[in-house]
Amino acid sequence: MAEFVVALLWSVVEVVIVSTGALVVRVVSLGRWRAERWGSNEARTWGAAGALSFRHEGQRVVTANGLIFVGLSFYGLLAVLVVALARLASA
Repeated sequence: MAEFVVALLWSVVEVVIVSTGALVVRVVSLGRWRAERWGSNEARTWGAAGALSFRHEGQRVVTANGLIFVGLSFYGLLAVLVVALARLASA
């Protein structure tokens, strides 16, 4: 039962991280790049194995692995920023 709960929680966390990564990619690239579509095999069809992004029809597409990387980087940067601001506020 515990394994099921852990798998369910990780799935929720993964969806949040991927969604955050997709939003960050869209905002930072000003819409020129896009995230891989949910439930599609675009990366398998058009990208190299293990690629973080690939080009398809003239547009850069960030794979699910790339979105996880971007999402985790965003939350890591956010954590560093919060700690730095907390130190400044306490000084």
